[in-house]
Amino acid sequence: MNIAIHGIGFPKEFVPHIELLIASLKSHDIRIFFTESFSKSLKKNHLKIEGYEPLLPKSLIQEMDFVLSVGGDGTLLDTVCLVGEYEIPIVGINSGRLGFLATVAKENIDLAIEALIAGDFTIENRALVSVHTEKQIFNGVNFGLNEFTIHKRDTSSMITIHTYIDGQYLNSYWADGLIIATPTGSTGYSLSCGGPLITPGARNFVITPVSPHNLNVRPIIISDESEMSFRIEGRGEKFLVSLDSRSTTIDASDELRLKKADFSAKLVKFSSYSFFDTLRQKLNWGFDMRN
Repeated sequence: MNIAIHGIGFPKEFVPHIELLIASLKSHDIRIFFTESFSKSLKKNHLKIEGYEPLLPKSLIQEMDFVLSVGGDGTLLDTVCLVGEYEIPIVGINSGRLGFLATVAKENIDLAIEALIAGDFTIENRALVSVHTEKQIFNGVNFGLNEFTIHKRDTSSMITIHTYIDGQYLNSYWADGLIIATPTGSTGYSLSCGGPLITPGARNFVITPVSPHNLNVRPIIISDESEMSFRIEGRGEKFLVSLDSRSTTIDASDELRLKKADFSAKLVKFSSYSFFDTLRQKLNWGFDMRN
């Protein structure tokens, strides 16, 4: 079995858990690969690991059976970009608090590896949103797991985002921006702007305006089989767009088209995981200072 480990940084106190993870993998005679960024994180924490191979070239990722994402939800988003269309199952190991995506707590690393080897897990297929323009943006990595966002570039006046669904005019949003979130991303930026929560298996996208001028404009849920297109107007000539944590600028003349990607992110989930349990914990549902 081939397993790659990816990470973009972890706290010094997490070092013993890294050592436990490597020891657990080696005990099962697994061939271990490190990404370049994970190797740098090890060196930064003065942690010397033997018996691994560098994940070079990056195309070697297609030969992996699993990819372990070590960090938080942001690291897992980066791992999804690393895996891309190869759809290698991803295990999210959290180096901090419990996350929506990185769901394996550091105390359960050994149990998770045992369950992985035994095949005691399920795989959730998470939809990705992809963006298309006439010119290449985001260095060709044009997909994201959480959301695509159109935003005004600075503190200037609001922008107008003309929005179409399958070629039919929906609305012209006069706002600071617009978020198109997947079910996975519905618990992030979209939620903070008043968007609804969507369960991971739902086949929908949600369009959520950011600080709209008209208060009667509300988020709308659409089928993820729809294709969305956008045309932006404003006082400036350039606007900010982002895919998860990656941002770039576009011109007013650029027309954007969004749709569901042709491939998905495959997240490994173990029997102890429950989306609803995580939801209650992260959002403090039922929490009352009086009790």
